[in-house]
Amino acid sequence: MTNAARKIASYAFSAALSLTLAQLATTPASAADYNVGEIHISQPWARATPKGAANGAAYMTVINNGKTPDRLSCVSSDASAECQIHSMKMENGVMKMRPVEGGLDIAPGETVTFKPGGFHIMFVDLKHPLQEGREVDAKLKFENAGTIEVAYPVAAIGAPAPGAAGSGGSMMQGGGMMQMQKQ
Repeated sequence: MTNAARKIASYAFSAALSLTLAQLATTPASAADYNVGEIHISQPWARATPKGAANGAAYMTVINNGKTPDRLSCVSSDASAECQIHSMKMENGVMKMRPVEGGLDIAPGETVTFKPGGFHIMFVDLKHPLQEGREVDAKLKFENAGTIEVAYPVAAIGAPAPGAAGSGGSMMQGGGMMQMQKQ
């Protein structure tokens, strides 16, 4: 290899290394996977909240690898006075959010994805804002599998998925307005 070729290779390597390090510095911490009994939890994450927000949300994927149904509830969170499981769905052009009373049933072999616009963990009466780059912990209880503490890395305000940039945090989805209802 000539001296010029070595210089070019060295510059290319340095540029690639710099790009990789820059990406690592701007990517939020990746979430760990969790197992409790026959339940597998993957990709937990939460959205950052603006200062003064009363509530926040977290998401994940839950897989029941067992042969019996299980029921999930949120017991506590370090960031809020209460945590609940909520569902969201469109009804007559209005996005409605409701607590899932008594916990969420997860059938054997079922995968339930908690995501914006669907099921989510709702942190009610936040003690402090959820800050991008930090984590929020929540204790989840499965009726059969047991209890586990899950760390949710916090992504940007309005992020549609972990590692994605925020979209501004609009409360409008699917052409309708969001409305919270108690059951």
